[in-house]
Amino acid sequence: MVAGKNILLGVSGGIAVYKACALTSKLTQQGANVKVIMTESAAKFVPPLTFQALSRNPVYTDTFDEKDPAKIAHIDLADWADIVLIAPATANIIGKVSNGIADDMLSTTMLATQADVYIAPAMNVHMYAHPAVMKNMKQLEEWGYHFIEPGDGYLACGYVGKGRLEEPESIIKAVKNHQYDNKLFSGKKVLISAGPTREQIDPVRFFTNRSSGKMGIALAEAAAKFGAEVTLVAGPTELEVSNKRINRINVTTAEEMYDEMHKFFPSSNIVIKAAAVADYRPKQVYDQKMKKQDGDWNVEMVRTKDILQSLGEKKTNQFLAGFAAETTNPIEYGMKKLENKNLDAIVINNVSTEGAGFGEDTNIVTYVNKNQQLDEVALAGKRDVAEKIMKFIDRDMKDDK
Repeated sequence: MVAGKNILLGVSGGIAVYKACALTSKLTQQGANVKVIMTESAAKFVPPLTFQALSRNPVYTDTFDEKDPAKIAHIDLADWADIVLIAPATANIIGKVSNGIADDMLSTTMLATQADVYIAPAMNVHMYAHPAVMKNMKQLEEWGYHFIEPGDGYLACGYVGKGRLEEPESIIKAVKNHQYDNKLFSGKKVLISAGPTREQIDPVRFFTNRSSGKMGIALAEAAAKFGAEVTLVAGPTELEVSNKRINRINVTTAEEMYDEMHKFFPSSNIVIKAAAVADYRPKQVYDQKMKKQDGDWNVEMVRTKDILQSLGEKKTNQFLAGFAAETTNPIEYGMKKLENKNLDAIVINNVSTEGAGFGEDTNIVTYVNKNQQLDEVALAGKRDVAEKIMKFIDRDMKDDK
């Protein structure tokens, strides 16, 4: 997954620069075409000539050192790269990139590149844990940058803890694994529903539920990351998607979600119904605000269309997965839903469990396929849970062939 790739290696200043030398050598040996950008601080630890000899390409250190007058160097490098790897990545370069600062060759190139970016931090354990550094890394993750976590061990400053640059072999393995994941659903069309629905009573009142849409959006992001063409049908939620390639369709009511899901269903390969759709809606919708009156107000409710049931009835060759948010006997009810609605898989979660409820940033789920194989996913961020679910789906689709 690196042979033949154009890899731009950004080297920022720290004692771990010596590992970047080995990283350059190993990437080159595996068939990658490597070009190196060094910060001024990095060049104080290892001279650029070392990286030039290892990569057999010029090394870039100065934004204004234009080696070819026909090209603007930082734009040319940004366009040239298939993969950008910053190793070691100091707190300084992470802060620059996350805040859009472009004051040297590396940070300027980072603003211009559209390639996959991998960041391997290396710094003191307390620096790594500083809220500013954590915030900057979180921002970059939200923008789609990929982090290769540092290892634990003895640091050059004398401390023992997290912050040591990962070994070159592990960095290359992480890049390869991610590049492989990027192609899991290449050529596949994935349809996902997310969020709640709102069922109007009058111009100022409506029925809804506590769903935030976080899980469904995380699934859409994961599917897009793995190379799928993704359509997301989203109920009312303020959450945005970071991957601009996702085709997002906003709806409000269960009826609108039903129509959009059925519109895209025939052309989809994988369909995941993660939305918490209202089971009932008011029978009567008022054009004017209902005024407060003496006594009770009874609102008659009628059933909405069962989106998942209807998709299961129309399923041909689609892989159809649903969600079961339960509070009692979750596995039992989830398994019934799997069978009754003609699903290929069901994702079950007990929303009364701490860390797994609506609106949480984390989740705990059990994935069950149509062969009743159970895969438990322990407490984790919804992005991680979503990626695991997509990999389970990939596995089951391959097993069905």
